[in-house]
Amino acid sequence: MLKRLLPFLAWPRPTADTLKADLLAGVTVALVLVPQSMAYATLAGMPPYYGLYAAFLPVIVAALWGSSPQLATGPVAVVALLTAAALAPLAEAGSGEFITLAIALAFMVGVIQLLLGAFRLGTLVNFISHPVIIGFTNAAAIVIVLSQLGSLLGLSMDRSGSFLLGVLDLLQRVPQAHGPTVLMGLAAIAMMVGCKRWLPRIPGVLLAVAVLTPVSLWLDFEGMGGAVVGGIPEGLPTLGIPELGVTTVTTLMTTALVIALVAFMEAISIAKAIATRTRDRIDPNQELIGQGLGNLVGSFSSAFPVSGSFSRSAVNYNAGARTGLSSVITGLLVALTLLFLTPLLYHLPLAVLAAIIMMAVLGLVNVKAVRHAWQAKRDDGIAAVVTFSATLIFAPHLDYGILLGAGLAIVLYLLRTMKPRVVLLARHPDGTLRDAEYFDLPRSPYIAAVRFDGDLYFANVGYFEDAILDARARHPEARFVLVVANGINQIDASGEETLHKLAENLHASGSTLVLAGLKLPLQELLERTGLKEVIGDENIYRNERHALAAIYQRMDVPGFDPARCPLNPEPAGEAGIADSAAER
Repeated sequence: MLKRLLPFLAWPRPTADTLKADLLAGVTVALVLVPQSMAYATLAGMPPYYGLYAAFLPVIVAALWGSSPQLATGPVAVVALLTAAALAPLAEAGSGEFITLAIALAFMVGVIQLLLGAFRLGTLVNFISHPVIIGFTNAAAIVIVLSQLGSLLGLSMDRSGSFLLGVLDLLQRVPQAHGPTVLMGLAAIAMMVGCKRWLPRIPGVLLAVAVLTPVSLWLDFEGMGGAVVGGIPEGLPTLGIPELGVTTVTTLMTTALVIALVAFMEAISIAKAIATRTRDRIDPNQELIGQGLGNLVGSFSSAFPVSGSFSRSAVNYNAGARTGLSSVITGLLVALTLLFLTPLLYHLPLAVLAAIIMMAVLGLVNVKAVRHAWQAKRDDGIAAVVTFSATLIFAPHLDYGILLGAGLAIVLYLLRTMKPRVVLLARHPDGTLRDAEYFDLPRSPYIAAVRFDGDLYFANVGYFEDAILDARARHPEARFVLVVANGINQIDASGEETLHKLAENLHASGSTLVLAGLKLPLQELLERTGLKEVIGDENIYRNERHALAAIYQRMDVPGFDPARCPLNPEPAGEAGIADSAAER
């Protein structure tokens, strides 16, 4: 019980090797996190130093209570942009009211994630399908890059109306760009690209900050009209209770729920990706608790919402992190930065932070994934494209895009399940029962064999009933209607009632309903409801082979010869007819 409450007690006993590995990884991630967190704070509409607050306690707490040894929590681009988009209509970015709302939003996100984890509801994130996340991530990455053009050019961007119109207006004013700011931004991009290509062991983010901050001081970049980070309060963040009112909670609830789910989905996908290499066991609900506590504690230390970072988690893993101690070390190094090193960051150009953000999110653009979703399932492709388009159109209100995409994905799923695949069956030369129309196979006039591939529930019972009655109409002389039910995993009350009516209607028309391949839970359902007595125990069989054998013995048509029945298998095919659920 103690280890469940304090999961870090279950970490492996530290050794000299693991301590050395975690120390190296923690230092490496901290060198990337310090400038990156400040960049993401500006993206969230917060003063840059609030990024350091979000990179302190949330990083440590999420590691101590999470389940992934290598997951690096902290400020991330998508969550930062969602935060800014949600709060922009409510307060001016960077203002005291804006900061208060961002901290309150972190508290709400933390509470939602913590409750979901405590009640083991991590599966709720599955309501946001992978294609929707693909479309949203691609669009969000483009929005993030475009949102940083103003800082990169040294121009203000109109954020009062449509985001795309604001970008268009900005592009029309490119000739008015501030030259020194553009040069600073391009120099930062060049350093990061160069390190990635020729010096992969050197963090490009750190190099850009370490070189261009002194250059900014030397050139008096601020005096030339360039924007810099400016003064950063020394010391650790002041602890306090977030300001929450009824109006704040009701206004931010939808956004908090979206951020909680999106942030967790991002974190758990990263954790699982790393776990496939390390063979660690990831507990989604424990990870929810870790992320929730990280956001909750962060709200008490002036942090905005955080999540797991793909880039920093990759750095953590590649640097050799063995346990969550590496993230604890990272958080402590951020604390040391807040205590002693903040004066060194005064002259850091905001154009460099913009360049850091742009380079970090370009890797999120993945057109190939959208195309793959379309190829896999057209409905999934539609959901991805609609989510992508809506996210761009509604920007900066990104939550509208993902909510629309998630809703569309659910609707498309329901539409698919409302009309599952129903096929008339006949015996294929290979001995299996297959789609009679597709393979142009002869059918028995006295036995209508049908396979239903889907759960039988309230949304498709009408379709199921029509399909069975249509099959009976195509076989006017049919004495038996055989339903191969291998593909039915669930039957609700509406489905049970429909089967009851079908059995009675077919009996009234001179036919008998026969079920084959019903799974054990469904057979138990038929017993509980009394439907088994209505259909008749003699009309329910383990598979279609047994069902057909019984039907042949009960056939009352004069001159009927089972050996000539198109559904009768050839002797050589007996071994392959036990289960045709996976056949076409």
